Amino acid sequence: MAEQFQDSAQTLGRMVQQAEQVQTAAQWMIDAYKKGHKILVFGNGGSAADSQHFADELVGRFERNRPPLSALALTVNSSDLTSIGNDFGYDQVFARQLEAHAKPGDIVVAISTSGNSPNVLAALQTAKRLSLKTVGLSGKTGGQVKTLVDLCICVPSTTVARIQEAHITTIQIICGLIESALFPDAPKAH
Repeated sequence: MAEQFQDSAQTLGRMVQQAEQVQTAAQWMIDAYKKGHKILVFGNGGSAADSQHFADELVGRFERNRPPLSALALTVNSSDLTSIGNDFGYDQVFARQLEAHAKPGDIVVAISTSGNSPNVLAALQTAKRLSLKTVGLSGKTGGQVKTLVDLCICVPSTTVARIQEAHITTIQIICGLIESALFPDAPKAH
């Protein structure tokens, strides 16, 4: 058990290597919000949960009492997911939703520990076709996601648990940067 804690801490410590990418991603989102745009985020399994957590911190609040920010996790509507999966194939569950909800200026965030999930890749191809700015959160190599996004934040690990831990930490750092930039005078939530 101690070894797992140490491995987790070391992986998070190595995320300092990704600080510039994290800052850039946050700035893109800040700029998008200043112009009235939104964030659309998606992933599978644990990354779906991370997508929902990310959207919740933006729509609800993270650390400050402030107005809501527009963010959609494309993982939450079971009717959309099942009807699109049934009618168009599971590979299209996120791409089809992007076509429905994304507007020019929105930011797309794809979360995939492997970077190779077919439905995530299909959505990123759709985002590219729609000329949307894209951010990927992935594992060590970035997989195919790295080749399809404008910016990839790659966790320096091949262990799924360590990647997921670093993803949620990265998401929380981004939320903090967004709130600090957009609502510097908003009081801290208790």
